[in-house]
Amino acid sequence: MTTPPLPSRRPYLLRAMHHWMSDCGYTPHVIVNAEAAEARLPRAYVRDGRIVLNLSYTATQRLDIGNEWVEFDARFSGAVQHVSFPVSAVLGVYARETGEGMVFSEQEDGGPEAPPPSGPGAGPDGPSGPAPEEPPPARRPQLKVVK
Repeated sequence: MTTPPLPSRRPYLLRAMHHWMSDCGYTPHVIVNAEAAEARLPRAYVRDGRIVLNLSYTATQRLDIGNEWVEFDARFSGAVQHVSFPVSAVLGVYARETGEGMVFSEQEDGGPEAPPPSGPGAGPDGPSGPAPEEPPPARRPQLKVVK
């Protein structure tokens, strides 16, 4: 008997962090991968393939942080625009005032993780290739505040 795939943690963590920041009186901002498929974003504000968006209730109208999509209306240069992007495109969430927040990793997408190579000498070069190298030491994610 196989177990069904677990849903992604990302939308739940995003909603929780947004709720906590709002309750604390902070301004929640998200960093979004602007190159995500089907994302509707104000392209004039995209820098290096990313965009930072204010998700506070005062900056947005009809904010909906769903399990698959984030949607809202907001003003950019005085014009109201509808913004929508997949939750999987959210790279991080932070409070503007304190910088406290969370960075999401690729594994938090809820998608299946690639199984490790198995068997002797299995690796990217196949059975006759060199033995896999030791992975680099894990680095702690860092959040850079973009103003």
